[in-house]
Amino acid sequence: MGADSAVLTSSEIAHLVAIGHNLVSVREIPGVSLQVTGGPQDISVRLKLERERKITNPIHLCVGVLEKSGTQKIKIDVRAAQRSAATLMAHCFFPAAVNVEHTMDALVDLETEAELHYLEGHYHGPWGGVTVLPKAQVRVGPRARFFADFSLITGRVGKLAIKYRVEAQADAIVELSSRVFGHATDEIKIQEEVVLAGKSSRGLVKIRVALEDQATAEVTGMTAGNAEGARGHVDCMEIVKDQAVARAVPVVSVTHPLAKVTHEAAIGSIDKKQLETLMARGVTPERAVDMIVRGILR
Repeated sequence: MGADSAVLTSSEIAHLVAIGHNLVSVREIPGVSLQVTGGPQDISVRLKLERERKITNPIHLCVGVLEKSGTQKIKIDVRAAQRSAATLMAHCFFPAAVNVEHTMDALVDLETEAELHYLEGHYHGPWGGVTVLPKAQVRVGPRARFFADFSLITGRVGKLAIKYRVEAQADAIVELSSRVFGHATDEIKIQEEVVLAGKSSRGLVKIRVALEDQATAEVTGMTAGNAEGARGHVDCMEIVKDQAVARAVPVVSVTHPLAKVTHEAAIGSIDKKQLETLMARGVTPERAVDMIVRGILR
């Protein structure tokens, strides 16, 4: 993926490496408990951040299937104790996938004033033979912060179905961001939900999808404002070209008179003015389209 391979050899960086259901390498560091069991059916991960520990280096979770066919099921339980903080970087590799299924089922719990950044990047081959099914249930405690970013813009998507649900307690902050680029006959479904259950909680759902060829996408961003002072926003944007088909469904609800939730959704083609500006500067039409799409997916 272009990162420094020293992250897997440094004694100061916690990591997990798993290929299929085979556990390759695990390292714990002070403040990070990482218990992993592998078997023929799945890999089970229990990750715990100790109370008041601020982990400086990202924790790397490197998983995938390197063969053309295979299955990988990961169950992960993440617990961030009071006032702890860390960044988790998940690198998911499927370079040769022709018939591969990858499933992740996550439970995440952030205690009071904890902070967790979860960055998940996927790296797929050109055949589109992978099915990716990530699911997460997240609880963000009082004054805690949770930021998640899902990125799949390298290689064919195959079939993707994301389903995240996050509940925010009082004064908690939640941001969910997804960026996906679909090609050929890729099928994309994204469902991200934020429930603002606590007073003065904040939430943002931001989804960016680009489609070309015959790719399809159905995007659902949901936010519920259920407490006094809760503020939420849903922002969905999809760009289509060729015969691609996109559907966006922003869902907002408010059950408290002093809560506020807003949304915006946009589906359209490449901006003609941006395209003409780049072409006037000598950029080919194909390169200009690629630059615009990748700028949207940043």
